[in-house]
Amino acid sequence: MLHDGSKKTLDVTIWSRYYGVTYEEGITIVTLNELTLDITHSIDVKADIGDVYRSVLHRLGEGNTNAQGESMQMMLEQWPGGRWFRDRGNGVGHLWGHVQVIKPPVLLELSGPMFMSYPALNHLEVKLEQRPGGTHVDLRHRAMGFIEPAHREGVTKGWRQILDNIAQDCAAQASAQRT
Repeated sequence: MLHDGSKKTLDVTIWSRYYGVTYEEGITIVTLNELTLDITHSIDVKADIGDVYRSVLHRLGEGNTNAQGESMQMMLEQWPGGRWFRDRGNGVGHLWGHVQVIKPPVLLELSGPMFMSYPALNHLEVKLEQRPGGTHVDLRHRAMGFIEPAHREGVTKGWRQILDNIAQDCAAQASAQRT
């Protein structure tokens, strides 16, 4: 209510689409699209849902590697509230998030800062569905914050690599069982 007793309607439509950020040069308008990230990848794996789920846990945890195939030294505590973190040894590490939902073998949700060491919130959802001939996997990563362009570009390649590694793990396991 204003001092004269009248009411004024607050127009939030502009601020729901834009956020003003002040730098030394002045105000820069940042769109909601620049403050958010929403990436979805899918893959069909010729393996049982339980085997694929175990590979998802492995590839997000101890089996996580960078583009060069080097270990990322990740740990995933597989229970609600469990930590997802990078353990570099000697007390050095990075918290990537926490297990928000774990429902073997159909769902895993992780939330936290992930690899973003700046103001950002992330949510990773991995859904699995048994289908004839294998398992369908949907991976969705959503984030909001001041997302650096390099991270915006890199996550697409990173998640694709993890899904490809899951498919390779399951193919290798199936091949080993046939021999």
